[in-house]
Amino acid sequence: MIAADLLPVWHVALAEALLLAALITAINGVDDLVVDMLWRVMPAAARAGRPPPDQTVDRQPVFAIFIPAWDEADVIGAMLRRLLAGLDWPDVRIYVGLYPNDPAGIAAVQALSDPRLQPVIGPRPGPTTKADCLNSLWRAMLADEAARGRLVDAIVLHDAEDVVHPGELRVFAAHIAGRAMVQLPVLPLPDAASPLISGHYMDEFAQSHGKDLLVRQWLGAGLPSAGVGVAFCRRMLGQVAAMRGDQPFDADSLTEDYELGQRLHALGGRGVLVWQWEGGQPVATAEHFPADFASAVRQKSRWLIGISLAGWDRLGWQGGLVQRWMLLRDRKAPLMALVTVAAYVLALLLGLDTLLRMLWPAAARLPAAAQGPLLWLLWINWLLLVWRLLLRVCFTWRLHGPVEALLAMPRAAVGNLINAAAAVHAVRRYRSALRAGRTPLWDKTQHRFPGEA
Repeated sequence: MIAADLLPVWHVALAEALLLAALITAINGVDDLVVDMLWRVMPAAARAGRPPPDQTVDRQPVFAIFIPAWDEADVIGAMLRRLLAGLDWPDVRIYVGLYPNDPAGIAAVQALSDPRLQPVIGPRPGPTTKADCLNSLWRAMLADEAARGRLVDAIVLHDAEDVVHPGELRVFAAHIAGRAMVQLPVLPLPDAASPLISGHYMDEFAQSHGKDLLVRQWLGAGLPSAGVGVAFCRRMLGQVAAMRGDQPFDADSLTEDYELGQRLHALGGRGVLVWQWEGGQPVATAEHFPADFASAVRQKSRWLIGISLAGWDRLGWQGGLVQRWMLLRDRKAPLMALVTVAAYVLALLLGLDTLLRMLWPAAARLPAAAQGPLLWLLWINWLLLVWRLLLRVCFTWRLHGPVEALLAMPRAAVGNLINAAAAVHAVRRYRSALRAGRTPLWDKTQHRFPGEA
């Protein structure tokens, strides 16, 4: 009797929860659909990521490559050997940021003898933040400029696990003049041992760098940097440094790369994402991404803290309508991750409700939880989901082939679970940092390098 009395409460609660989740999901789906439609109507060159190169370059620019490396002894040696072997540029210097309490990392870098390579041991023990390490490299570069009497033209960022394309400096040289930033695509490497967790990064980057960021730059919004495979104009970085006490990278930020792209845009600098193909493959930065659930959650929670939570506090809502729309798209990520998982749970509960109505006459006499406008809204969300999954498959197929494209659909569910767990972890961690009055430290994941083949 008590169960029968609770049935109306159950049905009303389920219907209200469904309506709220469906409304939020529909708004988010339409937001994504607008970006998809904009990408489709863009000029072909913009849609393909082919901005015009600079035609007035009269000399080859001088490059500095910054590689922050805390506790990277397992990968930094192999990464640098491959990088040095593939570099074909007359004037480039590689600065590797190390820490005094990382003797294994120092030994791995010092074992390589190359005049283009300069280890830089920071003044503080690690971990600090990645930005703090990059600032140490900036100071080392300034000292070299003073000693050589020649300024660097552009600064390239890479991580210790990156597989650097041999042609990237040629692409940067062709596009950096007159621009604040040039970003190359990021290609997550397939991992046979983790096709779902590590593999879901392939789908996300395929869409982000193949569509979303291209729409941003076509609309004139600030282009966030990926932090790897990106070249910054040295003059523009100097302007940022002059405003920040000679530190272009904000040591209090966990996503200094994202923030730097936005700050350069606020200063009037323009960034571009360039897709250039050589031998049927894009000139891009490849790397392994986390292969287990816990590592993926840690990495994505760091991104969410820096972009969605701290980014909101630190950057505010600057710029015009388009810029604010893109900031909103960045900052809705934690909410949508949680709403998506809630929608999974509600879908199961709706199935349970249907089963109850079939087996229990008392339940069958009550109105269905999903009917009328709510039912239509659920169908709209279903169509938007199908569209989103098909688009995901297409972008993954373009870069990684049909096998990975077939895995893109189940990986979407895995990615949603990772994103939801990361959102919870990010909120907890950021709240703890605010209460303690400190900046979260460099909570990096363990990195892998694919080898020296």
